[in-house]
Formats: sequence, C-alpha cells, structure tokens
Amino acid sequence: MTLKTILIGLALTILPAASYATCSGHGDHAQSCAPGTIWDATAGACVDQATG
Repeated sequence: MTLKTILIGLALTILPAASYATCSGHGDHAQSCAPGTIWDATAGACVDQATG
C-alpha cells in the first residue's frame, strides 16, 4: 500500500464521522400539545395552561 492510498482511506473514514459530529446539535423539534395545554421545558411535558 502506498502512503497516498492510506491517507485517502483515512480521510474517507474520518470525514463522515466529523461531519456528523458537527451537525448533531440540531435536535430541537417543535412540540405539539393538546388544546388548553402548553409546553413546559422544565418539566419536559405538556401542562395545563394557567389562566388568570
């Protein structure tokens, strides 16, 4: 094996993993709650909407 082949193989192995690592922070999704409830980020669930 030549050095060039080894470097190309290494790049093809590492680059997809590095690409995925930089893009993995996009996990935020819109949350839908039933009518009369709102999303509570602290609780991580839909809670009854307080009226007042």
